[in-house]
Amino acid sequence: MKAVEIEQRQAAALEEIRAAADERSLDALRAKYLGRKGLVPALMKELKALPPEERPLAGRKANELKVAVQQALTERRRELAEARAHPAAAAASFDYSLPGVWRGTGSRHPISSIIERAVEIFHGLGFTVAEGPDIETEYYNFDALNTPPDHPSRDPQDTFYLSDGRLLRTQTSPVQIRYMEAHPPPVRIVAPGRCYRRDTPDATHSANFHQIEGLYVARGVSMADLKGTLAYFARRMMGPGVRVRFRPHFFPFTEPSVEVDFSCHACGGKGCRICKHSGWIEIAGAGMVDPNVFAAVGYDPDEYSGYAFGMGIERMAMILYGINDIRVFYENDIRFLEQFAQ
Repeated sequence: MKAVEIEQRQAAALEEIRAAADERSLDALRAKYLGRKGLVPALMKELKALPPEERPLAGRKANELKVAVQQALTERRRELAEARAHPAAAAASFDYSLPGVWRGTGSRHPISSIIERAVEIFHGLGFTVAEGPDIETEYYNFDALNTPPDHPSRDPQDTFYLSDGRLLRTQTSPVQIRYMEAHPPPVRIVAPGRCYRRDTPDATHSANFHQIEGLYVARGVSMADLKGTLAYFARRMMGPGVRVRFRPHFFPFTEPSVEVDFSCHACGGKGCRICKHSGWIEIAGAGMVDPNVFAAVGYDPDEYSGYAFGMGIERMAMILYGINDIRVFYENDIRFLEQFAQ
């Protein structure tokens, strides 16, 4: 970083310190500028990359920045201490005629934006929104969904169990069971929400994530209806250039079952680290509702058929926004979130 840029950073830092309202803010600013991963140590490392003739001036400016920040932090901390000790004097010195400081408005989180967009698309297809609790019973999360007692998903290594025997839902599919128990067919719902699994965090997995489940039950519903719905959704959500792939799979609550993939955003389908060199990213699990699930909610499987699907919201956001690591959605880095302000 050149000397003039360091001077600009110094001016911004001093202004930010002067605006600090409490000790906690000052501690955060000290970490931001002087901490081990702060701006000043980072500048010192960058000096090595400068041309030899620019290093002396840039080095002097970097040291001046460090000293100025230290002094400003000390001075602002003293002012806050005096204000606490003499609140009446601090209030008397405040000029109430000055205009307020505009902090700006917040923006919707990208995950919330994708959920809203998905719901809007499914609304256009006649789906309504259903909701359910994050804390579920084994019956709704597993038993009613035709999951056998020895299924690996029931293992404590895969599911977060609570001390009272309940659990954090591993999918939003329990919402489908609760809705069918309370409503006779035809049923056409989507259930967006948060899910929890004991996944090891990496570029495409997280222990806390979001899904949007869909369920359509009526007379004469077929796999062709499912494929048409998901293909339409993919192109409305991601754009006409996104390709969709359906692969045979197995899920306890659907038969037949498929996995649904969207073409990889990072490599355009050529193969890369994100898609594990396949050109595809798994987005959804889907299939025709198993008759045993209908039996659990009192539907006649000889009269009604239906399809169900569940899609990962974060995976879609990664494709739509060109993000190669799912973890950035949860780090609350304002620099990342500001990119989605409208």
